[in-house]
Amino acid sequence: MTQDITPAPSLRIIACGMIAREVMAVNEQLGFDHIDLKCLPASYHHHPEHIAPEMDKAILKAREDGFEHVFVGYADCGTGGELDKVCEKHGVERIQGPHCFSFYMGNQNFDDADGDYLTTFFITDFLARHFDTFMKRPLGLDKHPELLEMYFSNYTTALYLAQTNDPELEANARAAAEFMGLEYEYRYTGYGDLSDAIKTATSVKR
Repeated sequence: MTQDITPAPSLRIIACGMIAREVMAVNEQLGFDHIDLKCLPASYHHHPEHIAPEMDKAILKAREDGFEHVFVGYADCGTGGELDKVCEKHGVERIQGPHCFSFYMGNQNFDDADGDYLTTFFITDFLARHFDTFMKRPLGLDKHPELLEMYFSNYTTALYLAQTNDPELEANARAAAEFMGLEYEYRYTGYGDLSDAIKTATSVKR
């Protein structure tokens, strides 16, 4: 009796935990079955100094696991160019842009705004889904709401960049904006440049 053998995925994506759900959704939309996804902790959003050294380790582990082709599922994300140094060291590519808010919006659109978002606090599906556990509690705002002004006084607007049409998430985003004392705005972006980034990475890594 012959056993069916499933070929190993040909591409490992090492992504931020904040976009894991979105990477898998894009993968499903594009109909790919040759992606292996590993994620670094979403909490590195609060500690971007961890991203580059941990990515270096993760890429080395991917090579040990037999993946010749690796794609980095991060924008710069506050590393100040350190992530690019890791990518260059290993000869891998990453998602273009300064942060996920930019590539969801479309990097060109973000660039064209020319600083218009300096006082904007961005909310994504991830943050709408996990605002309490990812922002409110870690920052101590559940017990010390007096800290709100210290954290958010330089913002005027909370802009929800929605990856999906989900009324529950929009309600969560509105509630988060109200909690922070910011004017709420909504914009449906879908997955923005993330879709093209993954499509490009997979199309040349088959």
